[in-house]
Amino acid sequence: MIQRRKVIIGTLGVAATATAAGCSAHASADSGGTVWTNPVADNQAAPGASAPVESAPVVQLTVTPADKATGVALTKPIVVAAQSGTLQSVTVTTGKTKVAGALQSDGTWASTGELDYNKTYKVVVKAADSAGTASEQASTFTTIKPKQIARITFQANGLNSLKSGGTYGAGQPVIVAFSHTVDKELAEKAIEITTSPKVEGKFHWVSNTIVHWRPAKYWTAGSSIKVSVDVLGKELGKGVYGDRNASASFKIGRQLIAIADSRTHITKVMIDGKVVRTMKSSFGMGGTTKGAQGQEINFWTAGGPHVVLSKELWHTMNSSSYGVTDPNNPYYYGDDKVQYCTRISYSGEFLHAAPWNHQLGVANKSHGCINLSVEDAKWVYENFMVGDVVDVKNSPRTLGLTNGLGDWTVSFDKYGN
Repeated sequence: MIQRRKVIIGTLGVAATATAAGCSAHASADSGGTVWTNPVADNQAAPGASAPVESAPVVQLTVTPADKATGVALTKPIVVAAQSGTLQSVTVTTGKTKVAGALQSDGTWASTGELDYNKTYKVVVKAADSAGTASEQASTFTTIKPKQIARITFQANGLNSLKSGGTYGAGQPVIVAFSHTVDKELAEKAIEITTSPKVEGKFHWVSNTIVHWRPAKYWTAGSSIKVSVDVLGKELGKGVYGDRNASASFKIGRQLIAIADSRTHITKVMIDGKVVRTMKSSFGMGGTTKGAQGQEINFWTAGGPHVVLSKELWHTMNSSSYGVTDPNNPYYYGDDKVQYCTRISYSGEFLHAAPWNHQLGVANKSHGCINLSVEDAKWVYENFMVGDVVDVKNSPRTLGLTNGLGDWTVSFDKYGN
């Protein structure tokens, strides 16, 4: 019996051999490849032979992206489909790295793993026709090559990274940092913030690479926040693409707000709306001087809501840190080791122990920090956390928006403008 078989070699390079004697090959306009056939005509059997037996339909495989494709985006999956047959296996590799994937309900195979930039991937597909005859084909494609890749980090503030799963105070904004300058509108579209309870919020860019997000009011106790940044394979402006998708979460502990009044020289600490501690304080003495670079330096404690940035058991303070380096300047002082320091601004404002200051609760005598007794400073150090709010009242100077986390120094309607 003479049987007729057809095997299509498509554009993705299915290997095929013809073993029947007298076989010939011709180009197929429909397949774009080569069709191997038995020379016997479709409707005519050889003399003395039985009627020809029809072979199983040829498996036609479609792989997306196409073979030899370049500049392939990372945002769409690799998809493999088989017509007139079934897929047996699909492997996608670059070097020793294998891309995960799975069969879908419609019988196609789709990748589920992430691709990488500027890599060449090899796709090897094995399929079988209805008669069980197997075939295999391979193709390759190359992904896009960005000019720059922006990596994502999450910050608690400019001094500390955000600890995912950590607990923070009621003034803690969401902070996303990109390693390269990005288009702000495109970047914001890639950021999703989910809160419980649900609250309204706004973005504010403090630079071309760092964006903050805060709600209209301080977080309520027990709030949970999740931030997701979906940037893999997405352009963020001028050939900059996102590195990897990233996410982080944190929760709010008790709502602690300290009201520090420079006029009454008293700091009151409220937890969930109840006053839990009242502390005699001494604030910035006021006045100005010239710094080493001719800049004006004032000695008021900045007014407005501050956010706790960090805590140090001991911190060495000196006037050179803010520009007073001349020993003949009446505001000059050398290294002083200060205990129980809770930082509230980048410029060097702390709540700290000041046993030398005998005017606590009476007069403002500091260089800008909030002076406390050793006992009170120790309590603050042990009970405050990063993100807690210290709102300074009755100061002629306002905390700068970027001098620490000054996000709450502007009204919500003006935030982000």
